[in-house]
Amino acid sequence: MLLALLALVLVGCVALVPLGLPGTWLMLAAALGYNALPGPAHIGWAALGGAAAVALVGEVLEFTVSKRYTERYGGSPRAGWGAIAGGLVGAVVGVPVPIIGSVIGAFVGAFAGAYLAERSRLTAEGRVAHAPATRVATGALVGRAVAAALKTACAVVIAVWLLLAA
Repeated sequence: MLLALLALVLVGCVALVPLGLPGTWLMLAAALGYNALPGPAHIGWAALGGAAAVALVGEVLEFTVSKRYTERYGGSPRAGWGAIAGGLVGAVVGVPVPIIGSVIGAFVGAFAGAYLAERSRLTAEGRVAHAPATRVATGALVGRAVAAALKTACAVVIAVWLLLAA
């Protein structure tokens, strides 16, 4: 019964990750709560540590993949940092809109942050800036989508690992 409840909580947490919510960390909290319940079944510290490491990798991927895609699409490091900052700001601004707001906000923010950063750089160099800045911002948007998919994959790995360990 407790294992089925843990499985249900973990599936719910995996569903939170694409929405920009901290589902990976909630899975670890659920595993710790599972360990606190009376009974013989517990999740070992090695499994908890491994799951925490995967969660950390997911967080790092979420912040770096968008920057890498921005630069792969011809953007400057400034545009990469603009994509990261814009994604964070967009996710926070989108929070008041129920559920989907933070996801759309993060995508729009990554695009806008990369676009503005690259456009300001190109304008300072005296070049026409719209088309190249749009290409770079598209890279940031694609990177944000890939980052969300990779973090969701990390969440699935954590959920399976914790269930097998339980």
